[in-house]
Amino acid sequence: MTAVTPELLRRFDVPGPRYTSYPTADRFVEAFGQDEYILALQQRRLGSVAKALPLSLYVHIPFCESLCYYCACNKIITKHPERADVYLRYLSREIDLHTAHCGVGQYVSQLHLGGGSPTFLSDAGLRELMAMIKRSFNLVPGGEYSIEVDPRTVNEERLALLAELGFNRLSFGVQDFDPEVQKAVHRVQPAEQVFGLVAAARRLGFESVNVDLIYGLPRQTPESFDRTLKQVVELRPDRIALYAYAHLPERFKPQRRIVSAELPMASAKVSMLSQSLDAFLDAGYVYVGMDHFALPEDALAVAKRQGRLHRNFQGYSTQPDCDLIGLGVSSIGRVGATYSQNAKTLDEYYDFINNGRLPVVRGLALTRDDLVRRSVIMALMCQGELLFEPMEQSWLIDFRSYFAAEMQQLEEMAAQGLVTLGKDGITVTAMGWFFVRGVAMIFDRHLQVDRNRARFSRII
Repeated sequence: MTAVTPELLRRFDVPGPRYTSYPTADRFVEAFGQDEYILALQQRRLGSVAKALPLSLYVHIPFCESLCYYCACNKIITKHPERADVYLRYLSREIDLHTAHCGVGQYVSQLHLGGGSPTFLSDAGLRELMAMIKRSFNLVPGGEYSIEVDPRTVNEERLALLAELGFNRLSFGVQDFDPEVQKAVHRVQPAEQVFGLVAAARRLGFESVNVDLIYGLPRQTPESFDRTLKQVVELRPDRIALYAYAHLPERFKPQRRIVSAELPMASAKVSMLSQSLDAFLDAGYVYVGMDHFALPEDALAVAKRQGRLHRNFQGYSTQPDCDLIGLGVSSIGRVGATYSQNAKTLDEYYDFINNGRLPVVRGLALTRDDLVRRSVIMALMCQGELLFEPMEQSWLIDFRSYFAAEMQQLEEMAAQGLVTLGKDGITVTAMGWFFVRGVAMIFDRHLQVDRNRARFSRII
């Protein structure tokens, strides 16, 4: 890790997309609605894709019992569990609206429950949700079935229920183990509680346990975060997601409760990231890319090693590139060459379904140029390599001519040791892998035209 210096981290500390899609969601338009989405679903049903590639499902559960001040997710804070019962009824109706167009029994190899806090649902609610999914879709053996878990809402018995329902991957929201930081962001959860849950998950046979961390939170210091890193290394989860906190109080109302004066300076954030890279790599983790680490034997690390890594709206995945159906308020989906997003408020979401309409409020039909650039960006972000000849054969282009301006920009990155430019293709170096978002940004036509990048989180 000696090559990735704090100076290099500072140089690339600029805003940029995370590229869970290309084009990114800020490019979605309201001209894309239910009719366009239905056409994409029907084309999938009639084509060969439905038989060849299983679906991915994302279900958004927006409810949380308490507010975390750093949160930028679409959530609803409530102490009324009955609101989830109503929501589940509407989810069931939305699933029926989908299957009316794509058919019942579509194969699914990836399911992710996000939020909010999916574990806000009661045991009965979780059983009901999984029953309705299994009634309409066919979850294949060996798939990735994951759920985000708020450690404050579960115990070993609840984890056993999740295993019984078919979940094989858990993601625990930790953020930081330091008590002062937890108080500052209104998310107090003792380290002992998380250690106990991870141990229970292992006893129950979950294939993979992920822990989410955030650096740049109020009251964090390089010294305090170093203590958290030591605890995480001791915990030894299968995967670690390490995110930089983006303080955007003008966009996300909960963040206005954070005292700006308590936020660490940019130099301290860079130190925390540098410490994290050293700590996790020294502990034997593989840097998968884009803030993600995994133990060498974890499926994600294996997929990277074998060139089978993929990326979708849930981040990196071992599953083949496939269509994604988003269910629930604000969910994003991808079907064919289209993206779609559901209504962002419960009232609007319920209103669509009450009128027998899929709750799609915006989306995008990708152009040929979008598809070409998406294939380039995803190759770089997943394989760290792009070969000119296969790309030229797939898209009938001369790569160096089509991307003449981009190749010129890459020369500077090559000079910095982040990429290698050869006669056959582009390779992201070991050091460049830590800045792969910056490499991908060069091929983002929308971003190059629009220099207003402040809406994105920072690369570092």
